[in-house]
Amino acid sequence: MPVYEFRCNACGRKVALRYATIAEYAEATPACPRCKSTDLTRLISRVGIKRSLTSRLFSGDLDDDSSLDDLDNADPAMLGRLLREMGDEVGEDMGPEFDEVITRLERGEAPEDIEATMPDLGDDMGGGLGGLGVDDFGGGDSALDS
Repeated sequence: MPVYEFRCNACGRKVALRYATIAEYAEATPACPRCKSTDLTRLISRVGIKRSLTSRLFSGDLDDDSSLDDLDNADPAMLGRLLREMGDEVGEDMGPEFDEVITRLERGEAPEDIEATMPDLGDDMGGGLGGLGVDDFGGGDSALDS
C-alpha cells in the first residue's frame, strides 16, 4: 500500500496518507487530517529496501553482529537455509560435505548429531561445523592455546 508524506502549508503538520493503489492517489485530493486543508506540499520520503542477512553480511552492511546472536539457539532448518543462502552468495561449489550438512540441517537434524556422524568434517579448518569450536577461544586444547 503506497504511503505518501506531505507537509500541510496551513498548520505546518507533517502527515502521511495511505492509498490502496497509485491510481487511487492520482485521483485523490489529499487533505490534512488535522485542519482539513488541501494546501499540501508533497515530501520526498526515504525508501527502505529489505535485504537478507546473508546479503548484509557479504556487503559489510552490518553495523554490529547482534543479528547473529540467535544463531546459537536457532532451529536447524533455519540454520540450514542461512548456510544454503551463504553458499549461493559465494558462488562456488562448496563440496559434497557442505551440501550434505545443509540438507540434514534443513531436515531438522541437530548440528551435534551431524558432527557425531561426520567426524572428519572440517578437519582442514580445525574440525567441526564451521571449523572453530568453543574451546578454540581459550577454553580447552586447541591450536590457538599453544
